[in-house]
Amino acid sequence: MVDQFSPAPFYVQLADLIAKRIESGELQPLKPLPSELRLQQEYGVARGTVRAAIALLRERGLVMTMPQRGTYVTESRGDA
Repeated sequence: MVDQFSPAPFYVQLADLIAKRIESGELQPLKPLPSELRLQQEYGVARGTVRAAIALLRERGLVMTMPQRGTYVTESRGDA
C-alpha cells in the first residue's frame, strides 16, 4: 500500500511497489501489467495516480505500452 504520510508522491510510491514486483519476478517479462482499474482497487489510489506511475515505469524502462493492447513488462528490465 502507498503510505499517506510519506513525503514521496503517491505515483512514485506506486511505481516503486510495481517495480519491486517486476524485480521479484511476480510480474514477468513480456506479460501484461494488471489493468488500471485493478491497480486502483489493489492500492487504493486514483486513476491518475496509476497512469502517472505507469508513465514513470516507462521512463525507467521497466514497462512498454502498446496502444489498444495494454502495458507489458519489458524483456530487458533496465538492468544494463
